[in-house]
Amino acid sequence: MSNDGFHVPDAGNSLSPECGSDTDRASIFAEPSLNRRLLLKSAIAATIGAEAVAGPQAAAQRAAPGAPVGAPGAHNAEKAAPLNKRTIGFMLGHEQFTGPQLLEIGESAARAGFGLLATSDHFQPWQTNEGHSGLAWVTMGALGARSGNSWIGTTVTCPTLRYNPAVVAEAFASLSLFYPGRVFLGVGSGEALNELAATGQWPKWQERWDRLIEAIGIIRALWTGEAVHHKGKYYTVDARLYDPPAQPIPLLTAANAKKSMRLAGRYGEGLVTDPETWKQYKAEWEGGAREVGKNPADMPVLIEQYAVVGDANEARAAAELWRFGPKAFKGYQDIPDPGTIQQRAHSEIPLEKVLSSWAIGSDPAVHIQKLQELFDSGATIVNIHTGQADQKRLLDFYGTDVLPKFK
Repeated sequence: MSNDGFHVPDAGNSLSPECGSDTDRASIFAEPSLNRRLLLKSAIAATIGAEAVAGPQAAAQRAAPGAPVGAPGAHNAEKAAPLNKRTIGFMLGHEQFTGPQLLEIGESAARAGFGLLATSDHFQPWQTNEGHSGLAWVTMGALGARSGNSWIGTTVTCPTLRYNPAVVAEAFASLSLFYPGRVFLGVGSGEALNELAATGQWPKWQERWDRLIEAIGIIRALWTGEAVHHKGKYYTVDARLYDPPAQPIPLLTAANAKKSMRLAGRYGEGLVTDPETWKQYKAEWEGGAREVGKNPADMPVLIEQYAVVGDANEARAAAELWRFGPKAFKGYQDIPDPGTIQQRAHSEIPLEKVLSSWAIGSDPAVHIQKLQELFDSGATIVNIHTGQADQKRLLDFYGTDVLPKFK
């Protein structure tokens, strides 16, 4: 089948878990068959259709001052709020901080009341001056026990080259056993600074998305816990997960352009994107979802929003670290060297352009208005990303002056 002139691989019957006789075997590809749709419908309902709960503020309020939000054995006491309900998240930038630093930042974010903690998943930083690039999965494993009932997950993991999709399925299933009902997986088609740099491979856009679609199907199939026999165009899997997820794991797909937005709607259970792409191509994503019988209104939409609590100088210092942003997926995704990306961003992107969409300042109204605009546009999750060195300043400010407005 094809959409807008680009090829989407046919589901076929190449990916089928054993469910008894041959007549009981349902194809479980990324675009679900009828049987798979029923399974996914019940899984998504269990994950995001539950009634709203008190939220992370309740757990934070009960915690003793200075004590971890999630004491050992306590992190499963409450459910995380459903991902299709309005949630304010916080971005843990592995490009800018070490894993141990992010553990402390993430715990503070949960205590402040952020309902979701997302993390980048990179082999290298986008720019050399960011200075770090730890393994996200390790940080999440440690963070879950110290982050109350906040969701934890990646925005995003590329499950196609640097990681085999079967290994991604196993890793997140294992993580979900520690933190049932709090783990999500964001996936995307990758960047050269990670995939090419680590593997020597960087196929064209079409192949990267064909790989991603096939990988999504493999991950979902393995998460059922049934035996999977798959021989596809790019991957062969003949195995099962002996420890499948404790509860369904929401799988969100990242997109940053027109074609990818439609594909993300078809093959993901939710979306990860930026404010500008959402504004321009929301209809493409919704159309892709409806084409395969899904209701976009039931699907989580995570939009990343940059913010700085401070003055213009602090904002400019933060923007120097994230200067690549306006062209991240308009050419820079094909560059494998962070130093080259930094040089090009410095010469091609004025700081004023970087800062034009950020929420900046110490007036709560500025930040509240930006959040409200994104929620009103259809986002269910606004993920706050700050490049400022003093992360605690923003966390304290939001915890006191911003998040309470959205309880």
